[in-house]
Amino acid sequence: MASAFGPIHSALHSSAFAVAGTLLVVLAAVLWVGLGFRVLRDARRRIEDGRLVGLSGVIGFGLPYVGPLVYLLFRPPETLADARAREIEMRALRDRLGRAEPHCPVCMSDVEDGYLVCPVCTTRLREPCQRCEAPLDPLWQACPYCATPVTTVVSVDGLPVAADLDAALTAEVAAANGDLAQRRTQRAS
Repeated sequence: MASAFGPIHSALHSSAFAVAGTLLVVLAAVLWVGLGFRVLRDARRRIEDGRLVGLSGVIGFGLPYVGPLVYLLFRPPETLADARAREIEMRALRDRLGRAEPHCPVCMSDVEDGYLVCPVCTTRLREPCQRCEAPLDPLWQACPYCATPVTTVVSVDGLPVAADLDAALTAEVAAANGDLAQRRTQRAS
C-alpha cells in the first residue's frame, strides 16, 4: 500500500509544489491587502465621517475576504460627488421651474409668500384683502380665502390695475381711439 501512495507523496513534497503553494499564499495575501485598500478608497469616496471611513478600513483589512463583502452590503449607494451633483441639479430644476425662494423685486432679499411689504426696504409686495386682510396676488380677481371680489389690485409697478382687466383694456382702447380721432379732426381743420 505504501507503494501506491509513493508518487503522490513525492509530488506533494517536491520543490515545485512548495513553490506553487508559496505563490498561492502570496497571491492570497496580495488579494486580501488589495481588497482592503479598495474598501478604504471606496469608503473615502462615499462616506463623509472619518470615523466611519476608518471603521470600513478596519472591516476591510481585519476580516480577510469577508470584510469587503460586509462593506458591500452596508456601503452608501452613491458617492459624495454624485450626491453633490444631484443636489446642484435639483437646485437648478427648482430655479428653472420658478419654485425658488421668493425675493423682493427691489432689494432682492428673501421674503415669504405671506409678506405684504419687504422687511428690508419696505417695498409693497402685496395688497391685503379688504375683508380678511390675507395677502393677495396682484393678478387675483377674488380672495381665495374669503371669496371677496377684489376691486383694485396694485401691480408690481405700483400703479392701480382694475379688477376686470377686459373692461379696463376696452376703456383704454376706446380712449386711445377717441384721442386718435380727435387729432385727425384737428389736423383736417
